[in-house]
Amino acid sequence: MDQFSNEPFDDVTNEDGVHNRNDSRDSLFLMADFRASGISGVHQVRVRNLSAGGLMAEFPKELDQGLPVEFDVRGIGWVPGKVAWCTAGRIGVAFDHQIDPMLARKPVGHGGKTPVYVKPILPRR
Repeated sequence: MDQFSNEPFDDVTNEDGVHNRNDSRDSLFLMADFRASGISGVHQVRVRNLSAGGLMAEFPKELDQGLPVEFDVRGIGWVPGKVAWCTAGRIGVAFDHQIDPMLARKPVGHGGKTPVYVKPILPRR
């Protein structure tokens, strides 16, 4: 009898960028360089969470939604995106292309030699 669905979100498409919010996010504390269109210079920001489709970072200035931005994420490099939201000193960014967020977790050094101060002290036999 009903021709209409009772589900209010059945007709919502994934073309609006919101579908990236379903990506699993990795909570972390990472410093990254940040630059934006219309803002001079490169700024350091704290990245609070990172996913394949975007990130959340602390940034004290108000930014317009849709503003093109770039982040230099450790282990990944410069990643372009757009501001998805901005509120209370934090910004959400949707990347222009997917990344592998686990690359930001990998050690930057080659790890060829363990520093002396890290090695455990073993008693002589």
